[in-house]
Order: sequence, then C-alpha cells, then structure tokens
Amino acid sequence: MDRVSKENYYLDIAQTVATRSTCLRKSFGAIIVKNDTIISTGYNGAPRGRKNCSDIGKCIRDELKIPRGERYELCRSVHSEANAIIAASRERMLGATLYMACLDSKTGELVPGTNSCAMCKKLIINAGIDKVVIRNTPDSYSVVEVREWLEDDDSLSGRRGY
Repeated sequence: MDRVSKENYYLDIAQTVATRSTCLRKSFGAIIVKNDTIISTGYNGAPRGRKNCSDIGKCIRDELKIPRGERYELCRSVHSEANAIIAASRERMLGATLYMACLDSKTGELVPGTNSCAMCKKLIINAGIDKVVIRNTPDSYSVVEVREWLEDDDSLSGRRGY
C-alpha cells in the first residue's frame, strides 16, 4: 500500500482549508503543524463580522485592476497565514511548519509557485515558524526555510508576494 507523504498529507489538508476562502481572486489555505499535531488553520476571508467579497460579489482590487502583490490595504481579506497565526499561541508555533496551498478561485485549480506576501512573511518570522511548505502540484511542493527571508532582506520589502 502506498502511503501519502507527511508533506502531501498536510498539504492536502491545507488545500481543503483553501476551499473555505471567500476571495474572488485566489483561495489560500494554511495550516500550522508542530510535532505532527495541527496547531491551527486559516483561509483568506474578511474579518469576522465584515462582508466577504463572495457575499458582495466584487473585488475592489479587480475593479481597480491592481496587480497581484500590490495595494493589499484595499483588500477586504485577512490572509490565510495571518488567520492561522492569529488562531495559535506563539509558544505552540515556535519551530513549527506552515503548510500552504493556493487555488484559483474561478477554476478551483492549483496555483503553483505562490509565496507569502511581505506582511505575512513578517508575521511568520515573528510567530517563530521555522519552515513554510507550499504546494505546487498534487505531488510536488516547495520548502522555504524562514531564515532565508531574513538573509534575503529584500523579500520583506513588498516587491514580491502572491
């Protein structure tokens, strides 16, 4: 019997979490895991009590033709990584791994090559998370050592992201 790898097991869960997203552009799901225990999950959507883009049927960033990686302050959503971090205590996240998957909200297809935005990278660093695993295909993924973001300080400038 072929067992799914631990990485793909957790990425499958992150991908399922992404299906709860309310974003009209991209659906992200994130889970934080430490010692083979899921600490928290998060998907991108409006703050509690605020209407989601899926509820109002429009995305202001789409309407204004804002490219990806820019003007996140206009977005109604809290990012998946931020929501997962908010739901966990820092003590439990120290040395943990964040698993992330992204789906195209219109087609439901996996979006390969995604990465956290500059703000989420800063949150991940401060949360004490050691590694981020990002799904590219149903069987392949990228692994980012968070310390690399500290070594490549330009990655925190906001010039890259999803």
